Amino acid sequence: MTSEAAQAILDGRTALGIELGSTRIKACLVLADDPSTVIAVGSHAWENRFVDRLWTYDIDDVWAGLQAAYADLVADVRDRHDVGLEAVGAIGVSAMMHGYLAFDEEGELLTPFRTWRNTNTDRSAAVLSELFGVNIPLRWSVAHLYQAVLDDEPHVTDVDFFTTLAGYVHWKLTGRKVLGVGDASGMFPIDTVTHDYDADMLQKFDRLVSERAYGLQVAELLPEVLDAGRHAGDLTPEGAALLDPSGTLRPGAPLCPPEGDAGTGMVATCSVAPRTGNVSAGTSIFAMVVLERPLERVHHELDVVTTPAGDPVAMVHCNNGASELAAWVSLFDRFATVGGGQLHEDDVFEALFREALDGDPDAGGLLAYNHLAGEPIAGLAEGRPLFVRTPDSRLTLANFMRAQIYGVFGTLALGMRVLEEEGVALDRMFAHGGMFRTAGVAQRFLAGALDAPVAVAETASEGGAWGIAVLAAYLGEASDLPLDAYLRDRVFADAQFDTVKPDPEDVPGFAAYLSRYRAGLAVERAAVQAL
Repeated sequence: MTSEAAQAILDGRTALGIELGSTRIKACLVLADDPSTVIAVGSHAWENRFVDRLWTYDIDDVWAGLQAAYADLVADVRDRHDVGLEAVGAIGVSAMMHGYLAFDEEGELLTPFRTWRNTNTDRSAAVLSELFGVNIPLRWSVAHLYQAVLDDEPHVTDVDFFTTLAGYVHWKLTGRKVLGVGDASGMFPIDTVTHDYDADMLQKFDRLVSERAYGLQVAELLPEVLDAGRHAGDLTPEGAALLDPSGTLRPGAPLCPPEGDAGTGMVATCSVAPRTGNVSAGTSIFAMVVLERPLERVHHELDVVTTPAGDPVAMVHCNNGASELAAWVSLFDRFATVGGGQLHEDDVFEALFREALDGDPDAGGLLAYNHLAGEPIAGLAEGRPLFVRTPDSRLTLANFMRAQIYGVFGTLALGMRVLEEEGVALDRMFAHGGMFRTAGVAQRFLAGALDAPVAVAETASEGGAWGIAVLAAYLGEASDLPLDAYLRDRVFADAQFDTVKPDPEDVPGFAAYLSRYRAGLAVERAAVQAL
């Protein structure tokens, strides 16, 4: 296998996926004709910043992080296959969806990058939701633009182009201002017939802002929309130098449309067909369910986006995922160290997750809130992580850990209950993310929370970087196969899925936990007011 991979690398028969996640930038290299085979990986850790009451990443950190992740990938290629990496066959870029990156005519950034995590757009989102007749969440790019209009921010008159993080990186690598339809659907509503921005809503937006921002035409500011499999430009010499300052990487590789982390999560879990769905758990947590029919009503808990092929998807997006859980695990890790233990952090995760299996089905009356940031679904403008219990609760390590894992799924479950009320059918939910690495724990609890089978595949551990590498490889196959058929027949044909059905005790246990969780949100709101 090593010699075959080495020859493919030398021949450029590879696909490179790069994803800018909330805490890590990852690079993943796969065989172009067999993208299920990962031949090298690289990564770089980074963190968002809270500056002037807004969550952001410094643009210089974007490029420093991309270069570090790519260099790590090159080193992995050398270590595994004893060859250098000078060219790749195709490239894809993915990143966190939504947010706001606005540029003037000279391509200069007008305001610091405003990420999906910000909740300062409540007035804008409410007005746009009423105007369009669809839910426009606080994190959507158009909500950020309109909020800037409402706040009379001076940069609005200079906006020549705005995009997402993936769209920005792709633009700098290729010179093209484009987006995959899935990522574009988190900027502005998409017409699922034309696979482009909804024309009526574009006109409504222009009329809405005409008095405050005279002459603004939002269609002229948005990136071009492309379906999966479309050629989206080639790596320019300048782009190659941005990725690899050493000058080794040759330009010319074609790029697929840039996608958001939701779209790459769907690809990484083979869930782009109706009645399939996936849950992605990281700094945020979100569920995607591909719809058979339009939703009957507008729900603030749900927003409608699309797959990378343009099919409608109901999305339950929660700003807060596994970060608070990881903080508690780090605390126990430190306790093990000061107590003389020699456990690796992964072993601490494993031990604590296994302990949660011995907890009571309802977590013994304990409650854990993972809200480090605001959580619109829960009605929270700001976050306050809390651990709460009543005097008669059963405080054990097993119940504590079960409550913490349940807490990651709490707000997500509130949104999924709305989908149930809509009668949305779901055959199987796929899950990916680091918290699912310990087999049979978070997966089992999620199945209980959703009352649906939850499947995990080995490839899902590579996450969105692998998903966008698959979309890059799909460039050479799109003329022959729809995306769903390509994934089922070419990528996942031999994949092994571990599927867990809901435990009969976990389903009512989590329901009892969620009932207390919903009532206890009053404590969260009080904490926001007091602290």
